[in-house]
Amino acid sequence: MNFDLIQSLGPVLVAASIALALLAGFIKGTVGFALPMILISGLASFLPPDVALAGLIVPAVVANVWQALRNGPIAAIASARIHWRFLLMLLVFIALSAQLVTTLPAWLLFLILGVPVTGFAILQLVGWRPNVDSSNRRPVELGVGAFSGFLGGISGIWGPPTVLYLTALNTPKVEQMRVQGVVYGAGAITLALAHTKSGVLTAPSVTLSFLLLGPALVGLVLGFMVQDRLDQDKFRKVTLLVLVVAGLNLIRRGLMG
Repeated sequence: MNFDLIQSLGPVLVAASIALALLAGFIKGTVGFALPMILISGLASFLPPDVALAGLIVPAVVANVWQALRNGPIAAIASARIHWRFLLMLLVFIALSAQLVTTLPAWLLFLILGVPVTGFAILQLVGWRPNVDSSNRRPVELGVGAFSGFLGGISGIWGPPTVLYLTALNTPKVEQMRVQGVVYGAGAITLALAHTKSGVLTAPSVTLSFLLLGPALVGLVLGFMVQDRLDQDKFRKVTLLVLVVAGLNLIRRGLMG
């Protein structure tokens, strides 16, 4: 472990990092996603973007594996089989686009992700229900999987498009939480491996990432307790509200350049 980065932050910023991880874990436990968005948005306000990206990787891997296996490995495997096309495209494009992390402007990526996410989430909150049936499911799986993976490899964020996809399928709450865990867990592992090659993961940034793991998992457990009490309709509305907030934050970051 290399503690140079943590020592350079000082106690105030270390405490802020831990609080961000706790909040990110809680939101994720409640709705199944948003841990990377909260962490990278917060950490990037006082750390370089590549270090902020590295900081979220260990909490993301562990939290998502836990979420995927919460109902047992058999259920997780069954969910992976149902959504294998989406998952395959996501992983392929994460691995490819991770190598572009230092070449594309971050503001453009935030706008590309934030605008459609906010728009689609608001439309669904006011009553629009996208129709994904057997006739158009395959192209939707492939297209959204590729889009999610491309953005995920560069920004560490692929939750919003994934959630919109699952919401469009009217996925039941327990199944949606499990599928999110499978998709994000596999994606986070792929992201970690890709960034060992890209140079984003270094000894100091990995140490920071492990520091954030504990508070993120505490928040995750607390969030699970809230999520278990939500019925399907409330779960859907809370999920869409979180998407709107997350999308607006991404747009804000994109406009601020």
